[in-house]
Amino acid sequence: MRRLTLFALTAVALVGCTDATGVSPGGDALANRSTIATPEGAGLTVMTRNVFEGASFDPILLATDASQIPILAGQIWGEVLATNFDERAGTLAREIARNRPQLVGLQEIGIWRVQTGPDPMAPATDVRFDFLRILLDSLAARGLHYDSVSAQAGVDIQLPAVVSVSPLTVIGVRYTDRVAIIALHDVRTWDAEGGNYQAAVPIQIGPVSFPELRNWASVRAFAGAHIIRFVTTQLEQQRAEPIQVAQADELIGMLAQEQSTVVLAGDFNSAGDGSQTPTYGMLLQAGYRDAWTDVYPHDPGYTCCWADDLRSPTPVLDQRLDLILVHSPYWHAARGIPGRVRITIVGNATAGRTPSGMWPSDHAGVAANLLLPPLGLFGFR
Repeated sequence: MRRLTLFALTAVALVGCTDATGVSPGGDALANRSTIATPEGAGLTVMTRNVFEGASFDPILLATDASQIPILAGQIWGEVLATNFDERAGTLAREIARNRPQLVGLQEIGIWRVQTGPDPMAPATDVRFDFLRILLDSLAARGLHYDSVSAQAGVDIQLPAVVSVSPLTVIGVRYTDRVAIIALHDVRTWDAEGGNYQAAVPIQIGPVSFPELRNWASVRAFAGAHIIRFVTTQLEQQRAEPIQVAQADELIGMLAQEQSTVVLAGDFNSAGDGSQTPTYGMLLQAGYRDAWTDVYPHDPGYTCCWADDLRSPTPVLDQRLDLILVHSPYWHAARGIPGRVRITIVGNATAGRTPSGMWPSDHAGVAANLLLPPLGLFGFR
């Protein structure tokens, strides 16, 4: 076997169960509805969706023998092909079509590229899966016109991957992680921003070290008479708790002086019952309200996780990592989110799997409709 080398590219910034639903106390009873679509356009509907990068990188991250990395990378690429995002995107698009969110926060909405030339480590430019482009096209095919209004890249890594042993065939496989926000075409958004957290897990793959950058993206939009700042993010995994906590601290600090209502929608990798890392409690301590617990204080609302092959036979989820959190300088957090809140878990119904039987992601998602009262009412100054 010829000698194989590998390298990593650091991140680059881009510019750029049955569904459960309910309402906050005092609202109309909406139990047993599978969507929160509001045909009259009342309020602001948002969604968070970790779409899953297509495979787990853990075998490579945990590898102790660098010579095995090309074999492991080939296996990961095979898993990405098997969890075909072209198929999964259709199911995700149907979820979005049913709920009609004005703003959607997306995590792991990455790009997979390959290099099939004689040098597998020449920069890969052949795009095989651009998850964001595929999802937008799938929505457009259903008559829904969404635009990408903010996106931020995180870790960007290329590895040599053995895709055939006889004859030996090695290609370069490159993955660029992203978070992104998409918006209905007629929704006015502005002030798009994005960035990477300074706190990052150091990754070692063979002889190469690089930081596992995590990212956030945001825009401003109108919600009735209110201007809101909508932020999506994915924080570090639970096994790197100190890094995750530091990222949460950065996020809270970044938004501490925000004068608009903030809606955080993302995969926080910290259970929404406070049983895992301190991150969830930190966000509540900073004045954020959890839209799910405001509506369902006694329902766990699990959103994670299915097996990496997305073919778990039943919707058994045991953690709530995907959250929609709301903070505003105009109301007192102890009183709950004012106005009406409707919220649902999406993508956790067996009937919502893809035609070949896959779950659309390893996570379920969350959609919420926020009907905030006029300024000056219900605790607003």
